[in-house]
Amino acid sequence: MQKRRLRTLVILRKLLVCAACSIALVALLSINVHLFPSSKVPKFFDSYKLPAQHEFGYQSWTTELVPPHLSKSPLPSHKLYGASEILEYGKLWKPPPNRDFVPCVEPSPNYTSPAESQGYLLVHANGGLNQMRAGICDMVAVARIINATLVIPELDKRSFWQDSSNFSDVFDEEKFISSLANDVKVIKKLPKDLATATRAVKHFRSWSGIDYYQEEIASMWTDYQVIRAAKSDSRLANNNLPLDIQKLRCRACYEALRFAPHIEAMGKLLVERMRSYGPYIALHLRYEKDMLAFSGCTHGLTPVEADELREIRENTEYWKVKEIDATEQRAKGYCPLTPKEVGMFLNALGFPSNTPVYIAAGEIYGGDSRMADLQSRYPFLMSKEKLASVEELEPFTNHASQMAALDYIVSVESDVFIPSYSGNMARAVEGHRRFLGHRKTFSLDRKALVRLFDKVESGLLKEGKNLSNRVIEIHKRRQGSPRKRKGPISGTKGMDRFRSEEAFYVNPLPDCLCRKESPDINSSLVIR
Repeated sequence: MQKRRLRTLVILRKLLVCAACSIALVALLSINVHLFPSSKVPKFFDSYKLPAQHEFGYQSWTTELVPPHLSKSPLPSHKLYGASEILEYGKLWKPPPNRDFVPCVEPSPNYTSPAESQGYLLVHANGGLNQMRAGICDMVAVARIINATLVIPELDKRSFWQDSSNFSDVFDEEKFISSLANDVKVIKKLPKDLATATRAVKHFRSWSGIDYYQEEIASMWTDYQVIRAAKSDSRLANNNLPLDIQKLRCRACYEALRFAPHIEAMGKLLVERMRSYGPYIALHLRYEKDMLAFSGCTHGLTPVEADELREIRENTEYWKVKEIDATEQRAKGYCPLTPKEVGMFLNALGFPSNTPVYIAAGEIYGGDSRMADLQSRYPFLMSKEKLASVEELEPFTNHASQMAALDYIVSVESDVFIPSYSGNMARAVEGHRRFLGHRKTFSLDRKALVRLFDKVESGLLKEGKNLSNRVIEIHKRRQGSPRKRKGPISGTKGMDRFRSEEAFYVNPLPDCLCRKESPDINSSLVIR
């Protein structure tokens, strides 16, 4: 009787092992599903192949590979994984459940074609690429509210990046005009007869609601035919706007405002080249000179470097805050993580050292020496400069907005997106990934992380299981799962109240994402 019972237990154990292995195999295969379903990695000539991972030794992470190569072989693993390890590896790449949320940006039945135009709206889009993108989409909504004909916006050529690109160099102008035909009339240039007309130059009030535009701004049409918006950033409220206006903002951002064809093509090529290695992380490593100067973050820098950043901040007229306590900034979580800290974070999450990592960034401050620790932990660091030849990147070189657009595309399409700082690009990519199905996106708790990393630096905590468990626990609910956009922080007043809200383009739920009903209830898509 006892032998029979033991035999039964052995059989059950074997069945459970087989089941676990089957599940593990499915998990391993599932992580290789591409986000470009119709994309196939093209066949490149041998001179355009990236080296296989075994060819990587320590090298400058910024050094262009000569010649640039592309390998279709899978990355070799440093060890053979058992069933449980494979399951854990699959979890690293698994996106959060989207809870059946889908885009819903179609206008309501009461939405009409554009009313008769009252005049022309000129827009100076200010800031870097993603600040301008958000501002342009807001100005589309403003043009609709005040019954204006929108003239193709002028891009910022005087910002820190000194980019001479025009709208049509960065965005698909024809697509923008045609996509918005039922919402707002858009023209390329102001009519010649109005070229010398008196213009009202107006700084629209930040985070303004519909009443401000319908009453104060629209009333200006009685005196002017042309209104010029001196700035475009954060001029429209995040919340409490008519639903059709919110949906228009999403249509403008995710459908109308596409990158120019040459940027889209190059961006897709970079994605395909990263994809040839399987799933990859896009790391927005915002450890660049302008960000460190603006934020006043100097942790780990030399006194000479800190002085250089302070001088940049003091000499940049439109940066209002000049005196910054670097230690306090970091303690509050207001600083980008250093490359070394990012490496510790990836390590703590459990990503193996052979993980392909795309660095979405400009020139890293401090260069190779600052990247050394991250490079030693994750040797397979890639960038647009490594994935493409000098000739391929030549049309984009010296145009910061176009180079940033390439990083944007690779980041949106990545399996995992991790920003080291919540700047304009990080917020824009997060919102876009939410709109496209809540792709896995980490929102780092920098305040908690620097406390842990400081303990490691001081010897109070060691890297390993303890640190890993704490990092994973902190970020368990910070991976891009569906949730409603956050409102203002309790107790804040005035402009600080609006400033504390989660920005509209960071999270377009609930305005532009709706839940579909289960097919067993109703086979058609029902928007709640």
